[in-house]
Amino acid sequence: MQMHSGDNCPKSGTYKVVGPNGEDMGKLYMNEGETFPPTQQSGCYYEQV
Repeated sequence: MQMHSGDNCPKSGTYKVVGPNGEDMGKLYMNEGETFPPTQQSGCYYEQV
């Protein structure tokens, strides 16, 4: 399931930032209900690890 900047986190856990070409661009921990932060470049999305 892909989440984008501005979406609410559906479940607490670790999420990876996936770049426009599918590359792993880092990880972050999010709590349920928090808003995903902006990514460093367009075309990126978040995916639960």
